[in-house]
Amino acid sequence: MANSGGGAVCNGKIYSHKKWDGSQNGNCTKNGIVKEVQQNGKPHFYEKPVVESFEEAPLHVMVFTYMGYGIGTLFGYLRDFLRNSGIEKCNAAVEREEQKDFVPLYQNFENFYTRNIYMRIRDNWNRPICSAPGALFDVMERVSDDYNWTFRFTGRIIKDVINMGSYNFLGLAVRYDESMRTVKDVLEEYGVGVASTRHEMGTLNKHKELEDLVAQFLNVEAAMVFGMGFATNSMNIPALVGKGCLILSDELNHASLVLGARLSGATIRIFKHNNMQSLEKLLRDAVIYGQPRTRRAWKKILIMVEGVYSMEGSIVNLPQIVALKKKYKAYLYIDEAHSIGSVGPTGRGVVEFFGMDPQDVDVFMGTFTKSFGAAGGYIAGRKDLVDYLRVHSHSAVYATSMSPPIAEQIIRSMKFIMGLDGTTEGLKRVQQLAKNTRYFRQRLNEMGFIIYGNEESPVVPLLLYMPGKVAAFARHLLNRKIGVVVVGFPATPLAEARARFCISAAHTREMLDTVLEALDEMGDLLHLKYSRNKKSARPELYDETSFELDD
Repeated sequence: MANSGGGAVCNGKIYSHKKWDGSQNGNCTKNGIVKEVQQNGKPHFYEKPVVESFEEAPLHVMVFTYMGYGIGTLFGYLRDFLRNSGIEKCNAAVEREEQKDFVPLYQNFENFYTRNIYMRIRDNWNRPICSAPGALFDVMERVSDDYNWTFRFTGRIIKDVINMGSYNFLGLAVRYDESMRTVKDVLEEYGVGVASTRHEMGTLNKHKELEDLVAQFLNVEAAMVFGMGFATNSMNIPALVGKGCLILSDELNHASLVLGARLSGATIRIFKHNNMQSLEKLLRDAVIYGQPRTRRAWKKILIMVEGVYSMEGSIVNLPQIVALKKKYKAYLYIDEAHSIGSVGPTGRGVVEFFGMDPQDVDVFMGTFTKSFGAAGGYIAGRKDLVDYLRVHSHSAVYATSMSPPIAEQIIRSMKFIMGLDGTTEGLKRVQQLAKNTRYFRQRLNEMGFIIYGNEESPVVPLLLYMPGKVAAFARHLLNRKIGVVVVGFPATPLAEARARFCISAAHTREMLDTVLEALDEMGDLLHLKYSRNKKSARPELYDETSFELDD
C-alpha cells in the first residue's frame, strides 16, 4: 500500500525506493508506449514502490481450519481401522502380506492424507482438457461412483470454460492459425523428433537460431536451450556447484531448484522468503566461518532465487539481493520461469522490471512453457558459462534435443514479443497483461479477499484455508464455466490452501468481470472474504526485525 511519502508498506515496514531520472535511462516515449532503446543497452528504471501483501487470516479462520483437519484425521483413523478389519474395502496401495516385516512403503502421513482427505476432493485436480489452453477451453465431464477412487467419462464436453489456471500469460498457446505457418513448415521439413542429444547428432540450425535470439532478448552474451524446463534446473545446477560449495536458497524455491541443489552435493542453507536480513546473516556466517569442521573458505557461494514465485505471487527483491551478492562476492542464479515474458515493460523479466543491468546476474534460467506457449528452458549469461555447460551439462550430454517445431514456436513467439515481426502487437500483449493483472488484483482487494503477492504479478493466490471450502470453491466455479486451479498441502503449508489464478493478456474485460462477479458471489456463499488489512500471515518469514545483524 503506497503511503503519502512515496514509500510502500511491505511486511509491516515502510520502504522507500530510489527513483531514477527517465531522461538518463535510454527510453523513448511515443504515443504513450515506452520502448527500450536496445542500441545503447540501457534498460528502463522501475520508479514505483514495490507493493506486496501477505495478510494474516482472522484467528477464528485458522482455528476452524485446523479443527477441520483434526476432525478429518480422526475419521481417517476410523476408516483405516474399518479397512484393516475388512469392514470397508481398501482401494489404496498397501504392502503385500509377505512384506509385512519390511520397512513400510505407504504408511506415512502424506499417504494417510492422500487416502482420507485428498481422495474425497480429488475431482478438482487432473481434469482432462480437450482443446488448446486459450482464454476459453473445453473440459471433458467425468463422474465418480466410488468417492473419487476412479472416474468415468459421461461423453459430455463442457464448452467455453474461462481458463483462469493455465500459465498462458501472453495468450500465445492457442489453436493453429496462419501466424503459425512457420511452425507447420518446420514440422514438414524437420519432423517431430531429433532422436539424438546435443553432443551427438541433435544440434540443429534451429537450435542455434533460437539460442542467438534468446541471448539478444535477454541482452547477454550467450544462451543454451534444453528440451524440458524442470530438467533445466535439476540437471544444470549440479554442473555449476558441487562438494565444497554453498547454496543459499529461498525457502519457497521451486521443486526443480531444490532437486538440482540436492543432486549437486553442495551444502544447502535456506533463507527466509525475500528476507534480506536472513540472507545477509547466512552470507556473513559463510564468509566468516567457512566450511564446517575444516573452516576453509567455500569454493563458491551461489544464491538461488526465482523471479516470480508461483505459489505466493511475489517478486524477488532483486536490487537488494544484487547488492548483497556484490558485497559478499557471491554468485546469483535466478529462475525466471514465471517472470520472463510476463513482467517488465517489454516482457524481459525482473531484471528489466527493476531496471537492473543484466550483468548483475550470473546465471539466467527460464522456461518457454509459460509466456511462449511452448516447452523447454534455457540457461543464459556470459559466453564462458554457456560454453562450460555445453560440455558438462547432464541435459546436453544425455537428454534428447528440443523438438524442431517447438523451437520454431519459441522463435516466432519471441520475435512477436520483441517486435521483430514488424508489428507492436507483442508489446501490446505485455501491456494488456499488466493492465489485466492490476485490474483483477484491485477488484479482489476491494471485495475483501486475502490475496498474496506483488501487485504486478500475474500469479494471483486467493486464500481459502479450509479443505472443505477448497473443494466447494472449485466445483461451484466449474458449474459456472470457470476453470481454476486450487492448491493445498503438501504444495502449500497445511493451513494455507488457496486458489491460484493466472492472468492472461488474452482475457477480455468481460471475461474478467464474469469471473469477478462469480467470485464475489462465491465469497459470500462460502464466507471467504477474510481480509482485515493486516500484515503477513507468517511474520517470522517476512518480518526482518527478527534478523537484526550485529555491527
